[in-house]
Amino acid sequence: MNATATAGVTRRAVGAPDVSRLDWDEVGPAVELLLRDYVESAQVNAASVWARELWGHIGRGLDGGKRLRPQLVCLAYGAFGGTEAGECAAVGTSFELLHGALVVHDDVIDRDFVRRGHPNVAGIYREAGLARGLPAGEASHLGSSVAVIAGDLLLTASLRMLERTTAEPAIRSQLTEILHGAIADAAAGELADVLLARPVFGGDLAGEGDGRIDDVLDMERLKTATYSFEAPLRAGAVLAGADAGAIDAVGRVGSLVGTAYQVIDDVLGTFGDERQTGKPATSDLREGKLTVLTAFAHPESASPRSASPRSASPGSGPDLDQMRDALHEAGADSYALTLAHSLVTEALDEARRADLPPALRSELTRICNHVLHRES
Repeated sequence: MNATATAGVTRRAVGAPDVSRLDWDEVGPAVELLLRDYVESAQVNAASVWARELWGHIGRGLDGGKRLRPQLVCLAYGAFGGTEAGECAAVGTSFELLHGALVVHDDVIDRDFVRRGHPNVAGIYREAGLARGLPAGEASHLGSSVAVIAGDLLLTASLRMLERTTAEPAIRSQLTEILHGAIADAAAGELADVLLARPVFGGDLAGEGDGRIDDVLDMERLKTATYSFEAPLRAGAVLAGADAGAIDAVGRVGSLVGTAYQVIDDVLGTFGDERQTGKPATSDLREGKLTVLTAFAHPESASPRSASPRSASPGSGPDLDQMRDALHEAGADSYALTLAHSLVTEALDEARRADLPPALRSELTRICNHVLHRES
């Protein structure tokens, strides 16, 4: 499973022609193989039958993903002249494992037991607890506890996978720095998400909690955009030997696109079709999450609108539809969609200003279109 090391990596200037571009059709199967092999190896070496069973559930949870993050690694790597499918796949797999870890932990925080229309790890063990006669609260706690452990295992797997990427110490060090930074940013963003959702902490907490849209966008950049877009693009460019200017530019573009992605996720999380999103549409409202939608309608926002949907207490089931209606009447969904378009436009303008490789700009345009029009 060790990835092949790059021999004779050459530094490429921003805008240099992309030759011998690596194709996702070559890297994608390698990513799937690395994921499968890692899970199978973890099962074989598991210290107990319970750990072996858990890895089986983890492996099934990794199946069927869009592989967005490995694709972004491959996109940047190929655009800047990378040709080694093995090491590209290893970096991409590392980010896919990180995504798996953060999703599992995020579901625990959001008290969600369903992912992609099926029970997630927490849901599987909650159902097992109920089947064995545990009270509902105890069964839910059991499921969430096991999910925390699963997320920890995936996080460790992400770090271990990156160690197999390349034998060149300088590049491996840069990649490690990118991954560690992405993990730290995701943790900071998740922390902000949790605390912003609970006004009991007030607005004195590091200047947060006031419901400003800029605070929400910063939280979403940290929580999602960094590890899902910015870091994979930067990692691919670093692995290919791109120069510092190109690495920074592709990172800025990724940050903007990733923030737009999360803004659209806010809309889908409130107004989306659960059959397409695979996740309860009431989750954000139930947890009292501060999103672009609720910040827009918040009376203390820089742009006050109608009465805040957040005035209803989280978890009050009958009020969730009313909260959704209030957000729509306030124009929150229209505002969020306009904001996402603005972020995408800024990202593509940045890509042109930085004179990124034409093939990379073309693919980024396609990705932006997908971000704006996705339904899941």
